[in-house]
Amino acid sequence: MCGIVGLFLKNEALRPLLGGWLARMLVEMGDRGPDSAGFAVYRRPAPEGAVKITLFHPDPAFAWAALAEGFAAGLGCRAAAERRGNHAVLTADVDEAAARAWIAAHHPELRVMGFGQRIEVFKDMGGPAAVAERFGLAGMDGTHALGHTRMATESAVTTEHSHPFAVGAELCLVHNGSLSNHNSLRRNLARHGIRFDTDNDSEVAAGYFAHQMQQGASLAEAMEAGLADLDGFYTFAVGTRDGFAVLRDPIACKPAILAETDDWVAMGSEWKAIAPLPGAERATVWEPKPATVYAWGRA
Repeated sequence: MCGIVGLFLKNEALRPLLGGWLARMLVEMGDRGPDSAGFAVYRRPAPEGAVKITLFHPDPAFAWAALAEGFAAGLGCRAAAERRGNHAVLTADVDEAAARAWIAAHHPELRVMGFGQRIEVFKDMGGPAAVAERFGLAGMDGTHALGHTRMATESAVTTEHSHPFAVGAELCLVHNGSLSNHNSLRRNLARHGIRFDTDNDSEVAAGYFAHQMQQGASLAEAMEAGLADLDGFYTFAVGTRDGFAVLRDPIACKPAILAETDDWVAMGSEWKAIAPLPGAERATVWEPKPATVYAWGRA
């Protein structure tokens, strides 16, 4: 079943409130997905020429500071790791390819959850209230964010199989639904160099949109292309460095609600995810049409 939420702040003065608002939205979707939860927040860009990589290790006592020291020594750069639960955000002044290659060679037990200049991705087993508290979501600032509560139907209940899925720099996806042709898509995308870490169909959708954007498509264009290539039923919310977009399949059997004010744009699987937001009673509210991309971005 699953529940998805998204929040895009149009008013820059509200950025310190983003995490607290998203946490409330995510908790409201808890009865749609008690198995696991996760979120992606676009916030605090890394310095020019640097990259942020969100990493996961199942041991909450993993020595992240030592990892950062070894990383810096190995690549001759500056690096620091900020621990959040069993995740950490590694920031280093090297390019993403070099960073990932060093991690793969020296710490293959680590899982990359997301990477880019602005994105941070956190997800784990458990209900949304516990997961939000574990990673300190309520205290995070940012420009926009996505969240997901999962009821596992197509793959295992693990941290790795939880949503969101980040494939490609800055791109992140949450999904309610199921794809029927994800295995063939996975094989085709792998031939184009797209890497997958799980057998989850939602990761394939994220990889598909990432590949489209690598070929020069905008986020909206990538999602429109998906209408022809992604078979199944779905509501997608996809984030990038500069915005987010929502798409339902041509039948639109999975629920979704959008709302917009002068200050924010929000989406949820149900209205109750949006209702707690300040100003929700004055928002323009609508159900997104089938096979129609709705996108928002910042200059």
